Amino acid sequence: MKKITKVVIPAAGYGTRFLPQTKAMPKEMLPVVDKPVIQYVVEEAVHSGIEDVIIVTGWSKRPIEDHFDTPNADLVNNLKQGKKTHLLNELNNISEMANFIYIRQKGPYGNGTPVLSAEPIIGNEPFAVMWGDEFIHATPPRLKQMITAWEKYGGVMISGVRIETKDHLSRYGIAELEPIDGQVHKIKRIVEKPLSSEAPSNLATHGAYILPPEIFKALKNLKPGKGGEIWLVDAINELKKQGIPIYACEIEKGKYYDTGNKLEYLKTVVEFALEHPEINGEFRKFLKSLRT
Repeated sequence: MKKITKVVIPAAGYGTRFLPQTKAMPKEMLPVVDKPVIQYVVEEAVHSGIEDVIIVTGWSKRPIEDHFDTPNADLVNNLKQGKKTHLLNELNNISEMANFIYIRQKGPYGNGTPVLSAEPIIGNEPFAVMWGDEFIHATPPRLKQMITAWEKYGGVMISGVRIETKDHLSRYGIAELEPIDGQVHKIKRIVEKPLSSEAPSNLATHGAYILPPEIFKALKNLKPGKGGEIWLVDAINELKKQGIPIYACEIEKGKYYDTGNKLEYLKTVVEFALEHPEINGEFRKFLKSLRT
């Protein structure tokens, strides 16, 4: 079994839910205190053993490349003159975390298209997919838990998160499950964004995937699905028809942060600010003062 060393991070979306902020700024670069959302995603991948980070971009996404590049000479000199070595080291560490590869998305609209765009780089090996505008904070990292499960069961492995609010089920792909072993479930089918009354469970299968290279052929043969889009879940269901098992790895000791919508993004910022060692005390005092 080949080792998982590559991750594809789709980051070509328009970010319409955050306009006008995202008119010229990628939604993946929205800050959570002092780090952009996509950095949390990359850090999770790296801490899970990923070596090559393939980011699929579109127009206006150049700031993502700049963020993970080495700091420019003017900034380096400024930090050195200000004796801010710790900040310079932190910036250098960002660019050295992994081997970063950038490609432009081509093809019809849908979340399956950026995955297919990465085929020339992935080749004939299994790989991971993680979205660039959301993340899960877990110990051990979510992707690490998934890789451990995949090494035992193979097939397609999808991260699973329980959705406690019934009205929120329509935001995700919801799985019909067959229990296998602890946190691993075999997926009978995935219903994309179902009505709450039609959801087969409350386990959302989204956020991170481990996929075999056969996914590329399935994506190429797909016809547009719901909303006229190319859906990754439809290609995964095609693999299931071909006999490739589909599993959900229910993430343990993890919390999902949907930073792709305004309210959940603001909740994330507040929660992380309350944990930040530099500002947590004063920020907590400020929040309490708002009650008066």
